[in-house]
Parts: sequence; C-alpha cells; structure tokens
Amino acid sequence: MYAHVSVLARELGELLHPGPGKRFLDGTLGGGGHSEQLLIASDPDGQVMGLDRDDEALAAASERLRRFGARFLARQASFADARESLAQAGWDKVDGVILDLGVSSHQIDSPERGFSFRANARLDMRMDRRQLLDGAQIINSYGEAALEKIFRDFGEEPQARRLARTIVAERKFKAISTTEELTQLVARVKRGRKRDHHPATQVFQALRIAVNDELGELQRFLDFGYELLRPQGRVAIISFHSLEDRLVKTAFRRWASSCLCPPRALTCRCGWSQKVKLITKKPLVASDQEVANNPRARSAKLRVVERV
Repeated sequence: MYAHVSVLARELGELLHPGPGKRFLDGTLGGGGHSEQLLIASDPDGQVMGLDRDDEALAAASERLRRFGARFLARQASFADARESLAQAGWDKVDGVILDLGVSSHQIDSPERGFSFRANARLDMRMDRRQLLDGAQIINSYGEAALEKIFRDFGEEPQARRLARTIVAERKFKAISTTEELTQLVARVKRGRKRDHHPATQVFQALRIAVNDELGELQRFLDFGYELLRPQGRVAIISFHSLEDRLVKTAFRRWASSCLCPPRALTCRCGWSQKVKLITKKPLVASDQEVANNPRARSAKLRVVERV
C-alpha cells in the first residue's frame, strides 16, 4: 500500500482553477492525491499527466486513478524533463503544473529504500532505482571536500567538516554501507550537542538531495517552466526547506520581471519580457489543523504564479 497524504490539497484545488476541458501536469505524482483532486474537479473531460521518478509511486498512483481511464496519463520521468514528456503524449501546453517537492512519506516509511535513519537498510536513497548512483557510493567514494560541501550546502550541517573527515577515516577500514552505520557515526561525532531533532537529520537530508540531484532538477525546471503554460495557466510549487524555497522564490520573481537589465541601465537591452504574474506574494503555509493531522505539512510553503 502506497501511503502518502497530499499537502495543501485544498489550497491547490482553489488556486489552480481545475475545470472541464483543462489539462494539468502533476510533476511529482507520488500517491496520486493531487492528481485525483484535479481529475475530479475537471470532470467530465479534463486530463492530468503524472510524472514520477519512483516506479513504486507510479504503479500505486496508476492503480488509484485507473477509474479515470484515458483522462489520466502516467510517465516515469523527472519534472525536469516535462517538455519531452508532454511532447511524447502530443500535448502542447497545459493549464496548470504542480510540483510537491521532497521525499514522500512512503519512501521514508519503506525501510528497504534507505531514506530513513530510523530503520537499518542499505544506504540507497534513490528515487529512481534505474540510476546507478546511490547513498553508499557517495559516502564511500567522494573526497573529503566534496562530502563537506554536500553536508554544508544541502543540509546546513554545522559539523560538516568534522563529519566528512571522520567518514573518510572510517571507510579506510570498512565501507559505510547501511543507514545504521552512518547514523551511529554521525551520533558519535555530534555527541553531547543540544538539538531539537535527531542528530542525523541534516546529514540524511543532504545525502538524499545529492543522490537525487534534487536542487539541480528543480533549477532545470525553473529555467523553462513557464513555457509549459497556456495563457492564465498556473504553476504551483510546494517546497519543504529553505534551499528549495529560495530557488523557487528567485525564479518566480525573475519570471514576473519585465526587464532583467542592471538597475542603473539607461535603456533595456536584455530582450526579456514578463512571463507571469505572482499570485502568492508570500508563500502559503498549512493550517494548524492540517499540521495536526499531517506533521509533514509543518514546513511546507506554496508559491503560485500565472502566465500572462
């Protein structure tokens, strides 16, 4: 059973304006909750294409949404490759795009996937299990400087240097191949330090982001995402940590600008024109009730733009 609760579902339903005849791209299909909501609200002939890198998610969501027949299309692909996926299906533009970023509840709760420090498993962390690079390979083959950069940049880990140095020293004697081995090493390095979360939280986040190139995939989408939209179509992105939200905020402001020339330029020479207008000036966050029902929603931030 693929268990995953969609975050900010009501807000997305209101902001994306689903309706008959419209087409939507769900770039992070997951358990299919957001796609299901769009399909119901777009009855009788609205369509949704769902993309996901995770084959388990794709299979589970396809089964959940089977009752919608040809109105739902599924592809195993990254949202960074959305243009190619739409072209393969013969779709030109869409009326809305959803990205619900980050790891899913199912991936965290499946010990064999190696995403969580709460269960022992191979240090995997791949969203797309067709790719070769996994967490164990990064931990056991990347140099000290590269590991430090991953922990510092992607996990904002204050002990990044010490952790990287300790990992490189430890793996000379024995490979660090499981979640438990890495968790114990992190706990040993960070022993005695006060914190309000598990000591391995930031390291596991950083490693997961590196394995799946999450920020790179997001940036690639943000280089062209507005091009997918019909006039008045909307892109809605839910982020879960500051690194993602910063990229989204910066890109949306760029899309909404009428000129990208330096402020002191006397005349515009950039050739840029406004692509979207901002629908959410500040990110929307989950209500207290939603957070109580789904703690994962606590850090969620939703930003939305509309094609002009």
